[in-house]
Amino acid sequence: MGAHTEHIHEDIIQECLQGDRDAYYKLYKLYSKSMYNVGFRIVRDEGEAEDVLQEAFISAFKNLRHYRGDATFGAWLKRIVVNKAINAIKRKRAERFPEEGQIEMPEEDQDEFQDFPFTVEKVRQAISQLPDGYRMVLSLYLLEGYDHGEIAEILGISESTSKSQFNRSKKKLKEILEQG
Repeated sequence: MGAHTEHIHEDIIQECLQGDRDAYYKLYKLYSKSMYNVGFRIVRDEGEAEDVLQEAFISAFKNLRHYRGDATFGAWLKRIVVNKAINAIKRKRAERFPEEGQIEMPEEDQDEFQDFPFTVEKVRQAISQLPDGYRMVLSLYLLEGYDHGEIAEILGISESTSKSQFNRSKKKLKEILEQG
C-alpha cells in the first residue's frame, strides 16, 4: 500500500547513533549545502541561513534516535531546516512588530504566470524582495514542494490564508518583475 522509502545513508546514521564523530561529519557534509540553500530561500540572509543550518543540524543530531525512517533522512532534515528558518523569521518579525496579527484574505482564482518570460536570476532577485509572509509561502509551495495544508500547519495559519498569501505573492512577484 505505502511506497517503500529508500534509506541510502542508513549505515552512516547507525554509526552516528553509536557515537561515531566521523559519521556525524559525513552526514553534515552530505546534506549541509542543500540544507543551507533551503534555509537561505526562506530567511534571505546568508548569516541567518548559516545559523538556521547549524541549529537544524544540532537539533537533528540531538534527536537522531527519534528518526523513524518513514521518510528519507534528507526529507526529515529538510523539515527541521524549514521549521528553524520559519522560527527565525517569526523571531525577527516579533522583534520588529510585536503585536502583528494574521489577516485572512479571499483567494484569487486566476493564474498570473502563464507565458512567464523572465530569467531564473531575475525571479530569484524578485523573490528576495517579497515581504516575509509572501516569500515563505511561495518558497514552501513552489520551491520546497509543500502543499497548502502542510504550509498552514508549519506556519500556524489556516489553509485558506496559505492559498491567499500564495496568490498575493504571485501577483506581487509579477509586479516586481515587470518593474525591473
